Amino acid sequence: MSTAFVPQQPQPTTPAGPPPTPPPTPPHASEATRLLCAGTYLDSGYRDRVIEELHLNEQRIVAPSLGFDAARVLAHALRARRQELLWAAAILGLWVVGAGLTGGLLALFLWPSVLLALAPWIRGRAEQPPLYRRIAAFFVRWWGRTFFATMLVFTVVVAFGGGSDDGPSYGSYGSDYGYGYGSDSPSFSDALSPSSIGDLIKPWQAWIALGVFALIAWCAHAQRTQFSRALAAELSPQRFPDAAGDPAEQAENQRFQRLKQRIRLEQHAPLVMYHEARPFCGAGAAYDTWVLAVELRPDEESKQQQPLSNRTVLEKVRPLLEQLRIPAEYAGPGVRDRLRQLEIDECVFLPAEGLLGREQAPYNQQAFEDHRARAVEEGAEKRRHFLRIRVGGWEEELVVTVFVRIHTQGRMLMLEIAPHVLTPVRAEFKDADRTAHRFRNNNALGKTAGAVVLVPASVGRSLATLGRGLVYAWRMLTGGYAGALPDGPALSVRELGSVPAGSLFQEMDVARYLKSVQDRVANGVRVALAEAGYETGEFMQKVVNISNGDVNIGNISGSNNNVAAGMQNSASSSNASGGTAPQKGADSNGQ
Repeated sequence: MSTAFVPQQPQPTTPAGPPPTPPPTPPHASEATRLLCAGTYLDSGYRDRVIEELHLNEQRIVAPSLGFDAARVLAHALRARRQELLWAAAILGLWVVGAGLTGGLLALFLWPSVLLALAPWIRGRAEQPPLYRRIAAFFVRWWGRTFFATMLVFTVVVAFGGGSDDGPSYGSYGSDYGYGYGSDSPSFSDALSPSSIGDLIKPWQAWIALGVFALIAWCAHAQRTQFSRALAAELSPQRFPDAAGDPAEQAENQRFQRLKQRIRLEQHAPLVMYHEARPFCGAGAAYDTWVLAVELRPDEESKQQQPLSNRTVLEKVRPLLEQLRIPAEYAGPGVRDRLRQLEIDECVFLPAEGLLGREQAPYNQQAFEDHRARAVEEGAEKRRHFLRIRVGGWEEELVVTVFVRIHTQGRMLMLEIAPHVLTPVRAEFKDADRTAHRFRNNNALGKTAGAVVLVPASVGRSLATLGRGLVYAWRMLTGGYAGALPDGPALSVRELGSVPAGSLFQEMDVARYLKSVQDRVANGVRVALAEAGYETGEFMQKVVNISNGDVNIGNISGSNNNVAAGMQNSASSSNASGGTAPQKGADSNGQ
């Protein structure tokens, strides 16, 4: 008896275990770090805040750096400021030399240049400044433009022979107005008279003035070229992961090198030294905080109740959270989901007050283990233990961090869930690559026009830049920051460089991450209660109520009244001015 040969069919294979988790991107190489570094070249205000927080106030402990490297942002902020100071000094030097060579002609352009530099300051940095600021900035800007353009036209006319060579000399003209013979510097009031401009300016002086303006335009062009080349080189996505080859990291400034090492010791440590008024500084905006308390009632069906410690509950919660890393059974090993890179660790919050030196903070592993062992079972006031769950989405631009704290006391179980969200980096920082690429690939006319429009306000901007540098140097020399008592972080450079809210897709991802984590935490607590012999009905009912919005906890920090309302009403906090601040979207400082 013969049988037909049937080839063996491929059998569905099931993996022996979950696919390996892809290696996470190091914080110093993340896209958020790269964009923040680029932002220090684009926004002088942001750069100054970074330097003030991380470099000037060296007594302040750095805020936790979730998904980025604050030390590398500081390195590029200092480098960008050095470059800006050098270019500002060069441009101001051209103005001074030019004013001397032209017999004071360039001095007539100083006033409109200062006005043009003051206009953005008058308007302010807000997207919608008050009407009076916009009107004042409008008049100042156009007054400066008109004045500068008028003087420039007269200078060009004289340079091409439009002036009168037969008019009175500088000496006789000056004597008529009381200046005495031999004076080569025209007065400001005389320059306002168009009929006299040809007698005040000689053609060679006009040509020198135009040459100085051309050199200033070249400096502006070279400065922009330097930044565009940096974005194409050390700040490019291809080369940025190589921190060792970053020229900003190799600065020989001893203060920077010392602070860089200190920042990298503190920023990712599980021990968080905080300021009392800003406990979650660096984590982003608070987002739907839970505070839930239930009584531990024995389950009638259970014969005996087991002791229920905080550690016992956490050990039930953690494995359920770790399961979120496992993709769907048939999704395949290459599935992309940020939950696969979910990070779970334990952290202890300690107040920075009381330390005599920044180096006294107990960052060594043994000290942390001691604090964690004691803090996990504490009711907690200043020292607090949290289970920290972090998801870094959108190339670490959208960071969701959930702090979970569980405490049992007096036959009560308290569950605190404090989610925080770091929103994406500012749009102008994200567009830095596009801006630099457009500049590099622009034609000669476009590059020339872009440099020329920067000339009128150049002296005002240079004076402001050098003035800020002098003020910073004075504060560093006289402020006594090096010997000051340690302090907690005042702000996070990551939060400073963030937009108020993300896109709709990003908000959807935030909701997905938070719901997944909150459900697993609640389920873990339920399992711990059931295995210890306690009822779970009341606990699950309260979880459902909070999830449906029937109960919410208002923003506690910085408010006078806190309300928890039911029946689909969200809680709110009344501030001193009589307004209402919603909890969702409040920053980590309670503001």
